[in-house]
Amino acid sequence: MAKRKKSNLQWIKETLELKPDHHWESPPGYKIFVAGRGAVRFNVPQNWVFEPQEKSFKFLDKKPPNDDCCLEVSFNRLAPNDWSLFPLKATLKKVIDNDERNVIEKGEIVTLKRQTAKIMWAEIKFIDTQTEPREAFSRTCIGLGSNVQCLITFDYWADQAEQLTPVWDEVMRSLTLGLYIRDPRTGVAFPD
Repeated sequence: MAKRKKSNLQWIKETLELKPDHHWESPPGYKIFVAGRGAVRFNVPQNWVFEPQEKSFKFLDKKPPNDDCCLEVSFNRLAPNDWSLFPLKATLKKVIDNDERNVIEKGEIVTLKRQTAKIMWAEIKFIDTQTEPREAFSRTCIGLGSNVQCLITFDYWADQAEQLTPVWDEVMRSLTLGLYIRDPRTGVAFPD
């Protein structure tokens, strides 16, 4: 668990022992990431490198500069309101359309069904030219529910799509918004 010090925006790592009857469960090979006491929660590969940023959290398949992909998440708590009419699809389309990389393909917007959240994502394929030209994918997800808005991006090489697409699938499957955890040692959410 990471906490942020208010004074200089540095994170402090705190390790807590789980109680024997804890409720945390993830698929084999994955660990559970929880931010904001449950504002955002999803599963990420067990061995990935975690790098907290000032306003987001990054997960990399290897330590930089040897990393081949980057999953990044940020979130905002919103004022209590009925957010069901927020134009999520139009917002995501605008994000995809305004991407300034050398985009060669744009995918359709995918909508995920959740009881308490609207989650949509889309993919672009682009030519990365930082070193030598290489095809890459970038996926962008916007989620809105329980007065929480999240943004998740995932960039990876096109020739590694077969092994990395299942990672995205698990992040999307497990993505939960606004399920607040009363005691991180047990994983019990409120209300229980």
